[in-house]
Amino acid sequence: MVFGVTYLLALAIHAGVAALARSGRAKSFKAVSPGMLPPLGIIFGLFVAFTAAQVWSDSDRASAAVSHEASALRTALVLAAVFPGEPEAKLHDLIGTYVHEAATVEWPMMAHRTALLNMTPRPLQEALQLVFSLPATNPGQQAAQREIASALETALDARRQRIIVSRAEVNAVKWSSLYLQAICALLAIAFVHCDDRLSSLVAMGLFATGVSASVLLIAAHDRPFVGQIAIAPEPLLQIISDPLTKRRAEVSRFSPLRPTPSPSALSLPVATAWAHRD
Repeated sequence: MVFGVTYLLALAIHAGVAALARSGRAKSFKAVSPGMLPPLGIIFGLFVAFTAAQVWSDSDRASAAVSHEASALRTALVLAAVFPGEPEAKLHDLIGTYVHEAATVEWPMMAHRTALLNMTPRPLQEALQLVFSLPATNPGQQAAQREIASALETALDARRQRIIVSRAEVNAVKWSSLYLQAICALLAIAFVHCDDRLSSLVAMGLFATGVSASVLLIAAHDRPFVGQIAIAPEPLLQIISDPLTKRRAEVSRFSPLRPTPSPSALSLPVATAWAHRD
């Protein structure tokens, strides 16, 4: 679509200038100095560079926010082992729920720019409350408690950053300025080559191709959570699919610190084995 619109624009300019040249204005068009072409091209290149710098900066910020969020949650999961048993399992469940909601609910909302900042995700809120309610009986647990709380707060801050970046985009003024500069350059090319339609068509086609490629590159990276090359929640999903993390969560559910199940609550073969465990 970008290439088609730009080529149609270049063709319309070429046809319009050619028609005016045939009506007796060729001499006036030829008076346009070819020395105007380099400055116009340089200005267009600067517009592209400034616009691309914003787009790639937004993309880098979004990618960094997702990576920091995943890293912080991973830290919380690792340090949860300091509180074995039910607290560790509960913390794993809450973080897993948060990651699932982020990937299935927040990511589509960020793509539509409807994600909200004024609400704290319930799983992370409950995880923070759980961490602060844990009894830290030794210096190691006290240090781990502070680090887990800090990691969860870092994850919340990274979430806010990715939602803010999801709302960034190249505004209409920048797109209009970019295409206006391209039109000026195409007009100058058509004026300079008005006496040779083939050379004019070739030169304008080459410049239109460069304009289309630049616009397509910027548009593809604009709004980093939209499109074929959008940033995916894979870093977050990987921390809950990590075999070591899953194994620790399963071990925590059967930790001796949890209440011992009664034989009546077990299946018959397991109950029999439990009764004769001594």
